[in-house]
Amino acid sequence: MQPNKDNTRPLVMILLSMVIWGSVGIFRRFIPVSSSVLAFSRGIIGTIFLILFVKLCGRKLFLPLNKIHFFQLILSGAVMGVNWILLFEAYTYTSVAVATLCYYMAPTIVVLLSPLLFHEKITLRKGLCALAAVIGMVFVSGVVENGMPTVSETKGILFGLGAAVFYACVVILNKKVSGVDPYEKTVIQLISSALTLIPYLLLTGETLPANLSLNAGIMLLIVGLVHTGIAYAMYFGSVEKLPAQTVALLSYLDPITALILSALVLHEPLTLSGIIGAVLIIGAAIIAEL
Repeated sequence: MQPNKDNTRPLVMILLSMVIWGSVGIFRRFIPVSSSVLAFSRGIIGTIFLILFVKLCGRKLFLPLNKIHFFQLILSGAVMGVNWILLFEAYTYTSVAVATLCYYMAPTIVVLLSPLLFHEKITLRKGLCALAAVIGMVFVSGVVENGMPTVSETKGILFGLGAAVFYACVVILNKKVSGVDPYEKTVIQLISSALTLIPYLLLTGETLPANLSLNAGIMLLIVGLVHTGIAYAMYFGSVEKLPAQTVALLSYLDPITALILSALVLHEPLTLSGIIGAVLIIGAAIIAEL
């Protein structure tokens, strides 16, 4: 279907936000800080940018919310913070491609949990898609082609799957919050994601290293400003102007971008087993959305 004049701009904004998110794994490789410090910095910088952006646009923030929605947003923000840490750890221990594909098991997890949480029936098509994604995960792990993965690779895979579980929880919690401005929802979640990490940072004593290089500092700012603040602003400023199915399908440009960039920038080409797994995971998720 050809985009009309009304939806061309939001379509481009969604595409750009997906490409930006697909590159976050590349940046993580060049930022020598712990995953928790990176997640905290991302939350703080992204929050400040979004608040300023919303104020400049003349929109109101922190409108009255009922207690249940407020609690759900706080909880989903905390879960999102843990999700970021696990994802950044996955990038540390395995390739960006493998970590990203593990992360994109989240839609399959949501499908499998939907009968319990939303009383939705799993159709035959969605059931087959979930099975295909699980088989794809086996291929991505490298077991089929190379036998058992190394200890480091196994850690990366487990961190990636853990991130997928927490991301699925964020999606599920957001499904339960309706009628809330998307910018307001995101700002509350980002604040919560950062604040809930403070106790962990205090306990572990993790801080920004004093000898952080200029390049690493710039990349850290980019992850906070571009990958969080700007990308979230573009996404939520456009998502309501496009059909939900279009947005869902465009979201799979994120892992595809990550796969391409990991090969071009980090020289991490997928093996044949990995390519089969990628096709099964991404393909199953797309077909389940149709």
